[in-house]
Amino acid sequence: MAKRLIPTLNRVLVEKILPPSKTTAGILLPEKSTKLNSGKVVAVGPGARDKEGKPTPVPFKEGDTVLLPEFGGSQVKLGDKEFHLYRDEDILGTLHD
Repeated sequence: MAKRLIPTLNRVLVEKILPPSKTTAGILLPEKSTKLNSGKVVAVGPGARDKEGKPTPVPFKEGDTVLLPEFGGSQVKLGDKEFHLYRDEDILGTLHD
């Protein structure tokens, strides 16, 4: 049975991107050499409301690659996958190719 988590307010559900542990040629890479704390946005909440009650949209959309803080977020496990839930203001930025 598959579950789908839809974040509330200004929260963003992210699946962390794990850096490769070895090259295509089979050379093992040290952990710290490829560490970039990034993730793929899986789901986005509808956004928070300001003092006047108007919705403030979340600046990220599903499929975005984002730069994450070293600490923070709430770990969520759905089935056999591990996700992290962040507030939109905690995410540091969007990564583009």
